[in-house]
Amino acid sequence: MSRTLAISLAIGLAVIALAVAGVFYLQRGSHIDLHGKFLKVRTAPLEEHASVVVIDYRIENPADFKFMAQAVTVTMEDKNGNGTQGQTASEPDARQLFANVPLLGEKYNESFKARDFVAPHSTADRMVAARFEVPEAQLQERKRFVVRIDEIDGAVVEFAEK
Repeated sequence: MSRTLAISLAIGLAVIALAVAGVFYLQRGSHIDLHGKFLKVRTAPLEEHASVVVIDYRIENPADFKFMAQAVTVTMEDKNGNGTQGQTASEPDARQLFANVPLLGEKYNESFKARDFVAPHSTADRMVAARFEVPEAQLQERKRFVVRIDEIDGAVVEFAEK
């Protein structure tokens, strides 16, 4: 292979690599994604074999499109890795919960409910409250909680307690 051909081939590959990198760079905000981080986790007993968890979290939408929620669920993973899904409380029920269960403290954020959205390139603080049919001690001995948010167009985002 001649030296001129090798140099031309190298230049051609470099131009193609730059073009591909440019396309990826321009498309970086074109997919629906949400980044979540737990801020505060609170638990309280409701009855002998029932308890509640309230999770305050921060979500960030790096995409160029709004992220609209369809459903928010909470799962508790125990030490053995078994998952138990809680019954998510609506916003009016969450307000009532804070009014009637003083152990939970103050309500800081609104619930992230169906049809709520996070605008493109923005951050929001939200909460979710869920009832579990287990004693509070079992919630305290958990491995972690996982929040799952289903987007209205089918995307699913999960983030977990560290």
